[in-house]
Amino acid sequence: MASTTDIAPPGAPTPGTGREPQPAPHDPASLKVVPARHYARWAAAVAVIVLVTQFVHGLATNPVWEWGVFGDYVLSETIVQAVWVTLQLTAYATVLGFLLGTVLAFMRLSRSPVLQTVAWTYIWIFRSIPMIVQLVFWFNLSALYERLGLGVPFGPVFWSVDSNSIIGTMGAAVIGLTLHQAAYAAEIVRGGVIAVDDGQLEAAAALGIPRLRQIRRIVLPQAMRAILPTAGNEIIGLLKGTSVVYVMSIGELFYQVQVVYGRNGRVIPLLLVATAWYVVLTSLLSVAQYYVERRYARGANRTPPPTPLQRARRFARTLRAAAARRDQPVIPLKPLGDSR
Repeated sequence: MASTTDIAPPGAPTPGTGREPQPAPHDPASLKVVPARHYARWAAAVAVIVLVTQFVHGLATNPVWEWGVFGDYVLSETIVQAVWVTLQLTAYATVLGFLLGTVLAFMRLSRSPVLQTVAWTYIWIFRSIPMIVQLVFWFNLSALYERLGLGVPFGPVFWSVDSNSIIGTMGAAVIGLTLHQAAYAAEIVRGGVIAVDDGQLEAAAALGIPRLRQIRRIVLPQAMRAILPTAGNEIIGLLKGTSVVYVMSIGELFYQVQVVYGRNGRVIPLLLVATAWYVVLTSLLSVAQYYVERRYARGANRTPPPTPLQRARRFARTLRAAAARRDQPVIPLKPLGDSR
């Protein structure tokens, strides 16, 4: 009679037979793993690749694009000067608009009903009127006020000047863009400020820190993490929105493109020139936004993720290290027992 210790477990080799162990009938290790097949995903990927390939092929072969004309004008002096005007308008409106918007945001957050009402009314009005209407209004300001001056309110005027001499076409465009941008910047800044925990201000007040320093050193640095993504999108929108100043005959990018294709009739390649420049400028602003957001995220992320440039450098170092290992000579192993 065989003892229980002589019974082999399922899947174990039979003693004395030399056979390999056979898997148990229901052993999970014996099951063949078949990956899921996503036929719809594959079909969608193929369709997208076909469409993208057709689009790129059309760009390269369709003669209507006139890439030679595009190359002649994309870096021409007229277009480059127009790009500079576009950058100036964007920079002025961004800086002045966010400065005024920050003031309006804190006016809305103040405890004074007068300041709250004035700020709310300003934001309501300038968000309700289209930008192009505001620009045309400021362009025709001299029709409403022929002279601008300084003096006693509701009293005599001590000094005055012709409005056209102090507010030119460029000035009217900057004023219109700034006032329009300030209304949106105020809400962006206000949203970032109210995202900061109230306990931060209570702790700062308990330490005796002045109110202005609380805002400048405690509230705003923390609010920047919530402000920057929306502010970056708003600045990019402002860059493209400067094209509406063509109604004021200012030589920005879109206006100059219109002038050029109005003379030579090459509409498509000239529009492609404007498109290329807007894509380049928007990409540069996006890169700047990424690095600014990364800087203000240091308080939350002790070790921020590597930048694309750092990833590229790391990948290049990995490739160099792999190439160096391949170039090293192979040292043969000594046979066992060889003491030489």
